[in-house]
Amino acid sequence: MTAESDLTDRAHAQLREHPVLDGHNDLAWALREQVGYDLSRRDIAADQSAHLHTDLPRLRAGGVGAQFWSVYVSCALSGDDAVSATLEQIDCVRRLAARYPDLELVETADAVEDARSRGKIASLLGAEGGHSINSSLATLRTLRLLGVRYLTLTHNDNLPWADAATDEPAAGGLTRFGVEVVREMNRIGVVVDLSHVSAATMRDAVKATRAPVLFSHSSARGVCAHPRNVPDDVLAELPGNGGVAMATFVSKFILPASLEWSEQFEEQLRARGVAANSADGQRLLREHQAKTPRPVATVDTAADHLDHMREVAGVDHIGLGGDFDGTDHITAGLEDVSTYPRLIAELLRRGWSDQDLAKLTWANPLRVLRDADEVAASLGDEEPSIATRAQLDG
Repeated sequence: MTAESDLTDRAHAQLREHPVLDGHNDLAWALREQVGYDLSRRDIAADQSAHLHTDLPRLRAGGVGAQFWSVYVSCALSGDDAVSATLEQIDCVRRLAARYPDLELVETADAVEDARSRGKIASLLGAEGGHSINSSLATLRTLRLLGVRYLTLTHNDNLPWADAATDEPAAGGLTRFGVEVVREMNRIGVVVDLSHVSAATMRDAVKATRAPVLFSHSSARGVCAHPRNVPDDVLAELPGNGGVAMATFVSKFILPASLEWSEQFEEQLRARGVAANSADGQRLLREHQAKTPRPVATVDTAADHLDHMREVAGVDHIGLGGDFDGTDHITAGLEDVSTYPRLIAELLRRGWSDQDLAKLTWANPLRVLRDADEVAASLGDEEPSIATRAQLDG
């Protein structure tokens, strides 16, 4: 047996004992975009590699034992349209679980472990972007009643109460209402997800929260300076907060050369006033790729981020959030949900212990979920907040 095949066998054995609890997968949005939620047209019990990063055979092959399914909606949707679309996303995940017995909807850490013990893929809901609640704490509470366990405070665009990483600063972090959102999330057991938010919003949220935070799909800014990544000073605060940063594999987030390539292309779009998803934008993309091929990250690149995050935050405060079916900026060797054993094999090669890998893949995010529920239980006597953005922010 070669050393490489030995590492692969060890990785598979590790994942059988301690599977991946993945922080973020956009399958539901891909199903909306591709087939208008007609699940019969994308039977995930069969190989869907021609269309998707995710299906049941590949989840099994990848050692995924639990998945946060993102109930994301685009920032192009706002107000009640965003709320309605979020409800449609929740409905999609629920329909998937009803259609496929391998998927079991759960809400608590104990339920995750129970589902996994019976061979199920524990399925949790995470809402991506505070525009999903339309600045309404009542809507936030309703999403929790529907099973949503985390809320990413922003997506790519600012909200009236929180700044996003990829928008121009406006609020300077969280406004007073933004702090109220975080406090109400703590009270009802919705985990505060800080992927996509600005560094100032990260710092404000860590200061405001009474429960551990999560970065459901963000890597290390100290390795690649994309604003979507977590700065070292915020990573260093996670031990005191109890939170977990779940590394993602989006090539432009983890490889500096890929980030530079993307920035050059985005500058071309701005100079021409062209939207990236328009016909002209896609034509320009093809021309840019033909002239200058996009640099591609590798498994080593992703492992470099995990090494750095472990060094800065500690092994108790890191996890994995692939962002599969949410990006076309794919890392070579980590193309879909089946590829986690390759990453685990690389980390074994670098000397990560079985115990450290068990924390990375499973125990750490599960602890955040359990701690969020304990905080919510301790705050059970508090009255629901009826504050509005108009009252707090004017």
